[in-house]
This record gives sequence, structure tokens and C-alpha cells, in this order.
Amino acid sequence: MSIRILPDTEIKQAAASFQSPALLFANPKNLYQRRAKRLRDLAQNHPLADYLLFAADIADCQLTVLEQHPIAQDPRLKKENLSEQFLASRPLDHQTWQRDPIWREILTALLAQMKAKSNEQTQQTIELLEKTSTAELELLADKLLKQEFAQVSADKAVFIWAALSLYWLQLAQQIPHASNAESADDLHICPVCSAAPVASVVHFDATQGLRYVHCSLCESEWNIVRAKCSNCNQAQHLDYWSIDNEFAAVKTETCGDCHSYLKIMYQDKDPHVEAVADDLANIFLDIEMEEKGFARSGLNPFMFPNEEA
Repeated sequence: MSIRILPDTEIKQAAASFQSPALLFANPKNLYQRRAKRLRDLAQNHPLADYLLFAADIADCQLTVLEQHPIAQDPRLKKENLSEQFLASRPLDHQTWQRDPIWREILTALLAQMKAKSNEQTQQTIELLEKTSTAELELLADKLLKQEFAQVSADKAVFIWAALSLYWLQLAQQIPHASNAESADDLHICPVCSAAPVASVVHFDATQGLRYVHCSLCESEWNIVRAKCSNCNQAQHLDYWSIDNEFAAVKTETCGDCHSYLKIMYQDKDPHVEAVADDLANIFLDIEMEEKGFARSGLNPFMFPNEEA
């Protein structure tokens, strides 16, 4: 494990060291407000404006559900039950964590919020999900978390992932928010929940110049070295691509060793960049990278692959 979440006994000592945090945990209200606003800003004169506005509506609804239906403290994450071994091994690993049925209640509330905002086609998807059995919903969630994307239609996947993400984000709020970087290995997936990243963002404030990769599920961010591939950790054959110019706020980082790519964003060029929103709005970079033979190493919760990797 390359990033270790610290138990309460070590947090004060870590805070006194003045080191940049290896992990950044989301501020949920700020996260959804910023994402929705950014999506609406990016939608102006965008060829995919309708879809960006749809994604903004989902972010709004996630915030509403969070405020109106917050999940209770999970007994497994109470302070007395958190061992150092548990915290050191991706404590919310989506492959091993036993989901609480509350995530389906989140989905139900999310669908109810979206109904009034949706067009006829989206309302049909919502109604289908509302009629889907508990067993089938759990199966669809399992397939998404296992990255069996071809087994779940994209219209349903967006809503199911939005509910799962809101559930995992709230779980992440219940664990200690301090961490240490222990090595540069194994950083291609989230140290909290083991999900794939969306994109990376180079910060310009208190963590100036540091790159943080944003999780597609629990919305946490983790620090990785800028001069290495976020997927395979190699540094010899990295290239950076943009559509506009070399000073663009959003680029793709491609690796000639593993033939993957992930978008990288620069707050010093645009302080308003947001991982999910800007990644989605720059979908034409994805098309160009795939034409060049690179495979995406990340996942956007509003842009699921049509085929299994």
C-alpha cells in the first residue's frame, strides 16, 4: 500500500509535520456545487450542451439527497472498530466492502429528484429503474464496480453510479482524514476505495504545483508525482496533448510504455477546472487519443465505455 490512512493516535503527530497531505477528502457540499456550476459554464456554446446540463442536474440532485437523506454512521467505521491494519489496506475497497442497502434508498431519492428535471427519454429510464427489483439493482451495481460496463446500459449506469458514489463519498467522511505517503507504487487506483481515477489536477493554492488524482467513486484525491505515468509509474515516454494550444488548461497525458492516457488539468491556467466536469467537456480529446491508439486508464461517471476493456 503506497498511501496509508492514519489512525487517530497518529493524526496529531502528522499534522505537526507540515507535510503536504497525501490524501485530500472531498467537501461534499462544495464539491457538488462547484461541479454543477462548472458543467453549466462549460455547456455554453458546447456541442454537447444538453448532456453537460443533464450532468449538472445530477450533481444538484446528489447534493439535495445528501442534505435531505444523509446516511447514518456505519458501525464498521466507528473509531473503536478501526484498526491500523484496516486503515492501511484500502478501507473502503469496493471489491470487498459489503454495501449497505441504504445505497438503494439513495438511488430512489436521486431518481425522484431527477424526474422533474428530465426529458421524456430520461424519464423512461428513471421509470425502468424504479421498477427494477432489488436483486437486479444489486447485480447491476456489482457489474459496474467490477468494470463490466458492457453489461449495463449507459443510461442506467449513470444513475446507479451516482447513487453508489454518493454512498461511498459519505463513507469516506467517516474515516480519519490524515494519511502518509509510503511509496510511489500502486497509485493507479484510489487508496481509499480502489476505484479508477477520473483525471488529475495540478493545484495552485496550499498544495501549489502538486498533482492530485481524483477518484471516480468516493471523490477523494491522492497525490502522485507529476513526471510519472499515473497508470504504470514509468517516466520515460510521456507526452502531453491538447486541442487548443500548449497553454491549454486541460491536456491528456499519454504513456508510451503502457499505452494509456489520462487527462491532466492545471489550476494555474484556469482556477475553475473541476475533474469530472472538465474531463467530460473535453471528450474530443478522448476521441483523438483513441485514434492514436491509447486506452483510457480512468473513468468518468457520466461517460461509461461501450465495450469491456
